[in-house]
Parts: sequence; C-alpha cells; structure tokens
Amino acid sequence: MDWLQAVFLALVQGLTEFLPVSSSAHLILTSIVLGWQDQGLAFDVAVHVGTLSAVLVYFRKEVAQMISAWFASTFKGNHTPNSRLAWAVILGTIPVGLFGLFLEAFDIVDNYLRAIPVIATTTIIFGLLLGYADRKYNSKSANELKDEYQLSWKDVFTIGTAQALALIPGTSRSGITMTAAALLGFSRTAAARYSFLLSIPAILLPGGLKGYQLVSEGANFDWSLLILGVVVSALSAFACIHLFLKWLEKIGFMPFVWYRLALGIGLFVLFFVT
Repeated sequence: MDWLQAVFLALVQGLTEFLPVSSSAHLILTSIVLGWQDQGLAFDVAVHVGTLSAVLVYFRKEVAQMISAWFASTFKGNHTPNSRLAWAVILGTIPVGLFGLFLEAFDIVDNYLRAIPVIATTTIIFGLLLGYADRKYNSKSANELKDEYQLSWKDVFTIGTAQALALIPGTSRSGITMTAAALLGFSRTAAARYSFLLSIPAILLPGGLKGYQLVSEGANFDWSLLILGVVVSALSAFACIHLFLKWLEKIGFMPFVWYRLALGIGLFVLFFVT
C-alpha cells in the first residue's frame, strides 16, 4: 500500500465511521471498485485508533464526567444522570460483543457477508428504515422528544441489540443506532450523541483485540503509513462529528437515506453488469 492509498482509505474511514452510511461497506467497496488489495489488519487497527481518538477528544468533557460519575455510583452509591448514561453505554455494548463473538467463532462475516449483493441489500433496507424513523420523528413536537439522559433500560437494550446488526456489512453502526433511538422517541441530536458514545467501547474492544493479535504474532509494520492513517482518520472523523451534530437538526436524516438508496442501487447494477 502506498501513501495515496493510505490517505484515501483513512479519509473514507474517518468520514463514514460516524455517518449513517456504513464505514465497513465503503472500505470493502473501495478495495473492490479500485482493485486494491486488502489493506491488512494493521491498517484497519490504525484507522480505528484514529476515529476512536476523534470521538474521545470531541466528547472529552462528557467522557470524563461519565467515568467519574460511574465510579461514584459503583463504589459510593451516588447515582446521577451521568452515571446512568455511563451504565447505558456499558450495557448497550453487551449485545454487539456477544453477537461479534458468535460471528467470529464461525467466521461468518468474511465467508458469507462481505459480498456486494449483501452490502447492497443492507444498504437499501436499513436506509429505508432510517427514512421511516426520520418521518416518524418529524411527526412529533419538541416536547415529546427525549435526550440521552432519559434512556430507560428498555431503550438501552433495544438500541444495543440494533447495534449488533451493524456487524453485517452495509448496515452502519451509527445508522442503525440512530434509527432505533429515533423510533424510541429521542431527538436526532440525542440519538447521534448516544450513538457516538456507544462507538467508544464498540471500537476500543475489537480494536484492542486485533492489536493484541498483531503484537503477539510479531508482525512487521510500516509505521509511517500506520501513523499517516491514524492522523488522517482522526482529523477527518473529528470534523465529521462536529459538522454532523451542527447540521443534523437542520437537514435531518433524509440526505443519507437518498445516498444509501442510490448507493445500493448502484451496487446492484455493478454486480449484475460485471
């Protein structure tokens, strides 16, 4: 992999990780369409380190408050909105962890789910579901909408279970969690913020496991390309989070719905033509 390929893939990862369009699908499709070899596990870990860094820096105050409140609630019994949000992130991660172990045990994703027809189908289906959620959202008044501090345990379980579906390429982790939250009556901003907070353990845990595997195997790395991937994905992801939250209430989810429909149809055309 040369530096141009590294920059391009890092930009794709950074710009799509937190948008409801599926970063994994875009990385897979980029390699297929451009005829590039798989970028490798080490580079995957590097760009995920970049996106993880971006969300941690952007939500640094919230994360610090949540960690402090979690310790206070666990060891002192002082329960606050921040401690409940911290528990909501922890418990909301359990379904995706369990489903991920199941898929990994049988190697289902690599063997069956990385194909263009699967990605095209999930892109369209979950895009339509996002559009339905956005339409339902528009039918509610501002007073009816909830924020992320009003998550019930039922909400956490539902959104966490929805997040597990994102292990299927084309679904979009951000997209499916925002869809579930919007259907449960949360504001778009609250849905996005909780989705982004959920991404922290969702990226950290599998990324840490993959990083451990690489180190334990004694793999050799091109550190210059890995560092480039971290920096580019971090900067692009940070900008994406900021602009997405700034514009979300104005533009809604529909631009991403139309994009997903166009992408899914294009993928089907590409598959049947080639």
